[in-house]
Amino acid sequence: MHSIKLSEKEYILNLLHEVKDPEIPVLSIVDLGIVEKIEISQDKIYIGLLPTYNGCPAMDIIQLLVREKLYDAGYREIKLELLRQPHWSTDRISQQGMDAILAYGMAAPDISTRISELIDGVSHLSCPRCGSKNTSLISAFGSTPCKAMMRCDDCKEPFEYFKCNGFR
Repeated sequence: MHSIKLSEKEYILNLLHEVKDPEIPVLSIVDLGIVEKIEISQDKIYIGLLPTYNGCPAMDIIQLLVREKLYDAGYREIKLELLRQPHWSTDRISQQGMDAILAYGMAAPDISTRISELIDGVSHLSCPRCGSKNTSLISAFGSTPCKAMMRCDDCKEPFEYFKCNGFR
């Protein structure tokens, strides 16, 4: 049996997979697609993060969680930066992340359904509980600005929709 030695960058990426989004705790920040840069020079670690939305309140907590994770792993010189470019979009969420969002009971971002269409009464979103496409918008804003409140008109259960802001 031989062991596989990870590069330091891969090791740090694995550590960041353990940092969860505080608003969707089943989703790592790597699967969310906000880790844009990892740079290592001597004993210094630089992490560039992309905010999901302007003014996202979770970014302060995420930076704290990243700093704690790296510190606990022995890193002391850590620089975190919130980047303005490229713009984050829901297109950056990994398939594993999309699956985790659905398993969590939320409707994952769907490029075919923008919030403006939901407001106009058009919904193609499937209920994460029963799978019905007979869903409707309750509120354009859910527990956070990046989510909308939906209702399944068949099973009558409310659910959140992670609003799409993709570029495709």
